[in-house]
Amino acid sequence: MINYSDCIQLQTFNSVVGQFLNGAVLRRANLSGANLSGAHLSGADLSGAHLSGADLFGAHLSSAVLRGTDLSRADLFGANLSGADLRGANLSGANLSGAHLSGAHLSRADLSDIDGGDIRWDKNTKWDDIKGLDTARNVPEALKQQLGLS
Repeated sequence: MINYSDCIQLQTFNSVVGQFLNGAVLRRANLSGANLSGAHLSGADLSGAHLSGADLFGAHLSSAVLRGTDLSRADLFGANLSGADLRGANLSGANLSGAHLSGAHLSRADLSDIDGGDIRWDKNTKWDDIKGLDTARNVPEALKQQLGLS
């Protein structure tokens, strides 16, 4: 549906539907490679969804459920993931530069080879048993120190 609407004009799906996806239930949906930049997905349930290679640049994903979601190679540059549940998510190779992770739950998430420049987090961000942060690029020194990686 996204690709068909974009045949009419690029960004048609995002400009018409993207703003109405708050709280949507998209469990196990296949959205690999989808262009959802700037989409409003706050509180959406995307658990187990396939978003590998998706463009989520500046997307609003605060309090979204992304448990076990495949976000490998996704562009999450500047995305708002505050309070998001990312437990067990695959974020390997994702671009998280400028992403807001305040209060996010990243336990058991795979952060291998991410670009972590300028990510924002707070004391409520949960990093328990994360995987692969040692292979990430541009991880802020303060985060490395907090997690005992430097």
